[in-house]
Amino acid sequence: VQLQACGGGLVQAGGSLRLSCVACGGTIGGYVVAWFRQAPGIEREFVAAIHRWSSSSTNYADSVKGRFTISRSNAKNTVYLQMNSLKPEDTAVYYCAASSSVIYSDSRNAPRYPNWGQGTQVTVSS
Repeated sequence: VQLQACGGGLVQAGGSLRLSCVACGGTIGGYVVAWFRQAPGIEREFVAAIHRWSSSSTNYADSVKGRFTISRSNAKNTVYLQMNSLKPEDTAVYYCAASSSVIYSDSRNAPRYPNWGQGTQVTVSS
């Protein structure tokens, strides 16, 4: 499945953005989908993941817990990342990734994902 991430932009601290990850050429149903981010000079880090079937099963990095929400619409072949109370340290390129085979308990591990979107820039000004 091919992924396309969009929705990034420039926002002031405290603002909100919603990122979308759209699957093309296949269905996103049955895939664990995660968001990662990478800031300049920093390794790519896990942000959030959602279970392949249970939309209520999600996990988050401690740095975004309570501010970000991941959700999915299999009917729209899309996974969302709602980002609220944004901080300057959230500035990064955000990537979505999908895997049909990753064990959900290992969903924070980037190398487990063979399918990646192209990334979308999020910039939070102070």
